[in-house]
Amino acid sequence: MRRSLRVALPAVAPVAIALLLTCSLAVTLMVLTRAPGTPEGGGVSAAAVAARHVDLARFDSAAQWRTGKVRGLKVTNAGNLAFEKGASRKRTAGRTYDVGRWVSPWVTPGFSFTELIPSFSARTPGAAWIDVRVRGRGPGGTTSWDVMARWADKDKVIKPRSVSGQGDDATSVAVDTWRTPGLTSYQLQVRIYRTAGATSVPKLDLVTAMTSRLPAKAGATSRPVSAKAVELAVPRYSQMTHVGHYPKWGNGGEAWCSPTSASMVLGWYGRLPKASEWAWVSKPHTDPWVDLAARRTYDHAYRGTGNWTFTTAWAARKAGKGFVTRLRDLREAERLVRAGIPPVVSIAYRAGELTGSPIRSSNGHLLVVVGFTADGSVVANDPAAPTRAGVRRVYDRAQFERLWLNASGGMAYVIHDAAHPLPASSGNW
Repeated sequence: MRRSLRVALPAVAPVAIALLLTCSLAVTLMVLTRAPGTPEGGGVSAAAVAARHVDLARFDSAAQWRTGKVRGLKVTNAGNLAFEKGASRKRTAGRTYDVGRWVSPWVTPGFSFTELIPSFSARTPGAAWIDVRVRGRGPGGTTSWDVMARWADKDKVIKPRSVSGQGDDATSVAVDTWRTPGLTSYQLQVRIYRTAGATSVPKLDLVTAMTSRLPAKAGATSRPVSAKAVELAVPRYSQMTHVGHYPKWGNGGEAWCSPTSASMVLGWYGRLPKASEWAWVSKPHTDPWVDLAARRTYDHAYRGTGNWTFTTAWAARKAGKGFVTRLRDLREAERLVRAGIPPVVSIAYRAGELTGSPIRSSNGHLLVVVGFTADGSVVANDPAAPTRAGVRRVYDRAQFERLWLNASGGMAYVIHDAAHPLPASSGNW
């Protein structure tokens, strides 16, 4: 299901206009399917969701995997869920597969949630791939299973894709987001497909689910955690240096704010892809790993590189861990930054709303929060800058927080390596 694009073109240079059209289309249209100021779930009053309810359920250890039902897979000493022999056999897309399955226990976040975004980290050697599903419970009973993703870490056997729609029982899928009228619990299911008779060992390293129920608008601006400035030396890449490159993957660099931002975070950890992985990129080429990231995060159904789940799945393969969540305010973003973890966040703004931005407006844009000034202003690596030299930006705290929370509900990619463990949280990472 494709969603309509609503863009008011400002009087800016052609390159900036291209970004407004294509980055908005490829990245965060899901935040525009509800009008600004409308609560999630449509028709949920602001009074009913006065608090910013966010929860993250996480499965990434042997003990956690064993809380679910395991069929045809095995829990390893390393804490992975690995393919063993499969529990069933299925023929699809002209191939016969052995299929293993893991089903989570019922998860109850403690509030009636209106959106769920799954994340995962998997290795799919050979012709293997995974299928991620979700179902829920509420006052009306148990929903059907909805497919959230069909994914492999390469695009030679299957084309990774979301499955939007599936609105048969009041729930529906919008690219990477499961929307509900208000459910109280849910289950996740992951199926791993391996070509029948193959000996490769696909593995599942991490599965998470972020559930949320949010108020219509951001509240008062948060106060900084500390008066001491902090800034991480995250490398700076510009998506605009890739304008027109490989348009078959989401229309080229002008639309690649998500893969460019994820690449900056991987560069911070020293986990950029090896040269052999992007050897196919035409030469000479600036930051060719960004082109690779666009290819690996491309959603062949959505036809863009802005699938949040696919981006963290690819980044997790490189850094170690990665997932989508929602942060309640900039204080939570600051705690991550002070732990050495730069979050990637999704914002949207009209002309005049974000002072100092490289483009006048955007219906959806991702960038990296790399620090905070002593007065609490946001230091960001904004990939919409025309060159690397202009990527670093300082944004007003009140403007930035309001635009971020109102546009995407505080969406963030949290990508980190073993050297940068997560700080204590309030249940959303």
